[in-house]
Amino acid sequence: MVGDIEKMIAVGLVWGATNALMRRGALLWDEALKSSTSSSQPQPITSLKKWLKLLSIWQYTIPFSVNLSASATFFAILSHTPISLAVPVTNATTFAATAVFGILLGEQTHLGLALFGTGLIVLGIWLCIT
Repeated sequence: MVGDIEKMIAVGLVWGATNALMRRGALLWDEALKSSTSSSQPQPITSLKKWLKLLSIWQYTIPFSVNLSASATFFAILSHTPISLAVPVTNATTFAATAVFGILLGEQTHLGLALFGTGLIVLGIWLCIT
């Protein structure tokens, strides 16, 4: 069980880091869409082109692929860990890691509140696993 908790925390850390990185990639995608000319093509074709443009941005695609790999690991963990433990630990870790990695990537945030919330999350995880 201890190894599973470490895996859950690792999955949460990967999800959190990739969430922050995917956000940066999505912002690049937004900029690319704003600079592109609008077309008179049918809606499904336009939507498909937008998604293909998103997937062509490596700053989004690489973190997305890593995020999906962590999701596969999470489902493997669920096969032998109670969901009542796995979900709170991974989700809390993800939330905290997203906040920390967002700060490290220079996102505007209320640092004191983010650190206080992250501390509460760490306390909650500790309560779940002890």
